[in-house]
Amino acid sequence: IYDGQRSVNPDTRVFLLTRNGFSGLQRYSTASWSGDIGTRWEDMKTQISAGLNYCLSGIPFWGQDIGGFSVENRYMAAQTLYDRAGVVSEDLKEWRELQARWHQWGVFCPLYRAHGQWPTREPWNIAPESDASFKSIVKHDQMRYILMPYIYTLAGRVHFDDYTIMRALVMDYTADKATWGISDEFMFGDAILVCPVYEYKARSREVYLPAGNGWYDLHDGFRYYEGGKSIKAAAPFEYSPLYAREGSIVPTGELIESTAEAQTDLTVYVFTGKDAQFSLYEDEGVNYNYEKGSYSNIPMTWNEAEGTLTIGERAGSFEGMPESRNISVVFVGKNGTSKAACAYNGAAVTIKK
Repeated sequence: IYDGQRSVNPDTRVFLLTRNGFSGLQRYSTASWSGDIGTRWEDMKTQISAGLNYCLSGIPFWGQDIGGFSVENRYMAAQTLYDRAGVVSEDLKEWRELQARWHQWGVFCPLYRAHGQWPTREPWNIAPESDASFKSIVKHDQMRYILMPYIYTLAGRVHFDDYTIMRALVMDYTADKATWGISDEFMFGDAILVCPVYEYKARSREVYLPAGNGWYDLHDGFRYYEGGKSIKAAAPFEYSPLYAREGSIVPTGELIESTAEAQTDLTVYVFTGKDAQFSLYEDEGVNYNYEKGSYSNIPMTWNEAEGTLTIGERAGSFEGMPESRNISVVFVGKNGTSKAACAYNGAAVTIKK
């Protein structure tokens, strides 16, 4: 399929979605998903370890039916009752919370995709706009697109550096034996620690913060925690715990509705405490010209001792590349945040904290 599609439509990237495959399938632009899973809390939990095992096996573009495919009869009945009589039953409340919780961590899968049998899965079909589940799903969907400069760079690293986006903690913290058996947390790239909530009505969960660096709470005003310990993390209905690694850089863009829209101006978050590096990858987004060298990298380096962020000289180019852009910088530290900004035209620029 891959060879055939490229032969007849060589200027458009192939996308294959399959739940079957063998070793090496990642070479053929294949996104794997875990099949027709159930709509149960225990199914959501097992998807975390399933995804981690896929990625540990060298299959980087994994996803799932967020929300579960095969729906329990009680959820179908609850939605029917709501549609006919407007009754919000206990089963419907649970259905909505299940969907919200699944999206809260599903947006951090390499492939973000909601799919399933009736009831339908668009946020406005799950709950009205005033409902907390609707608001949470939309908020996290938007977070996915705001993070697209970071995510697209990770995808580029899969191709160029054999990288894996969804990472079991043992991959990056092998020396910390406490991470070896953890199957319900993972790193999303180098910077973001994702801690899903997979129990109904849970409003907190135990989180292990790997040793070797500190962690900033992305929901609690960037509160700082030392690594190498477990904490009881708040997990209100609105979100599941997320942390940024000390010594990391996360570029973000303007809110968009699809990757067909440009994200020229950037906001770069620097999580200080240690030196950090990131190289922003960009290309044309729709074709295979990157195989011919049409792409760019913008190196970013945080020097902890000097308190400076250097946005280095841009390497490479591609058609439609933004020649200049405005970059806002948010320095996150143990004692709070500070901000700076610069205009970037491809030449190196250094920003003082």
